[in-house]
Amino acid sequence: MNIRGQLVDHETRCIHYHTPKDIIAIQMKCCHTYYPCYECHEAEADHPIARWTRTERHEKAVLCGHCQQEHSIATYVAHDACPHCHAAWNPRCEAHYHLYFEMEE
Repeated sequence: MNIRGQLVDHETRCIHYHTPKDIIAIQMKCCHTYYPCYECHEAEADHPIARWTRTERHEKAVLCGHCQQEHSIATYVAHDACPHCHAAWNPRCEAHYHLYFEMEE
């Protein structure tokens, strides 16, 4: 899997977010490219982030950096760990969901 950004390890941690639980990458809707975070996208892409809509929650756009399994947006926002390998995901990432995904108002 090709992941762009300022990576620091093979589990998709980047220079911006690199705790043991920062192990997801998100496929940006605007360019269909995986990045570990919005800051990596801003640093490398020549366009703004486009958010996935509520009707696109079925799209596989989240990658678990631990097992390399792709998940739907709906699966990602509903779980605090990978359903495939059970590696814990950072619950604080929820603070950035609105940057990637259209959320309920």
